[in-house]
Amino acid sequence: MYLNKQCLLLDMNSTFMFGEDRFGDGEDFSRYYHDIGGTMEASEVNRIIRSAYHYLDQRYVDEAFRHCFPSLEAAIKAVTSTCLDREEMKKIIATFAFHECGYIPDDYIKAVLALREQFILAAVIDIWAPKTLWLSVFREAGIGDVFSAISFSSDHGVVKPSARPFQLVLDQLGLSASQALVIGDSARRDLGGAKAACIDCVLVGGAVHADALASYENLLAFCRALSLSMGHEA
Repeated sequence: MYLNKQCLLLDMNSTFMFGEDRFGDGEDFSRYYHDIGGTMEASEVNRIIRSAYHYLDQRYVDEAFRHCFPSLEAAIKAVTSTCLDREEMKKIIATFAFHECGYIPDDYIKAVLALREQFILAAVIDIWAPKTLWLSVFREAGIGDVFSAISFSSDHGVVKPSARPFQLVLDQLGLSASQALVIGDSARRDLGGAKAACIDCVLVGGAVHADALASYENLLAFCRALSLSMGHEA
């Protein structure tokens, strides 16, 4: 079912990265902010980060912002009456990114590397902070060069389930929709965006939908099924 595909378009959060979006009510954002040299009061830092998160979270589910999603800097400016200088803005953005970014478990690193041996890999990723930290995490995990194309929503302000990020990646690779397979954990965003771009989709992480080609417990289970399929084909 999958061996006729040339390219896998991977979602990131809850697909191969976990522990992301640490923006709970009990989170003290000022700890990281002060560790990187910030000087504002803890209460103000926490207010800014939490307010910016809620500002973006409200718009993330609003279809009106699907193709014009605000940048993190714009969100911070919208919720802050104080004018932050360039260095303070950088520190607030870095603090937000630290809490938005997750980690990649070792077995998922191995899975991504194994998939790269069989397919062209690309990624279609929704994040709110600039991509710098994620690229660093990819490099540290040893997967910095496995993706032949990546769409980060914070680069262009377009979020899933828009078809545009998927088509952007296909255009970069010079591939057609029929040659690709999307793998993600969200029926609404990953499957919805894949359908809009006329790309087949497999759901992982417990998501189930009749329009998906298949559903697996996680990316590791998909890889096991793929290995069995290859063995059967052999």
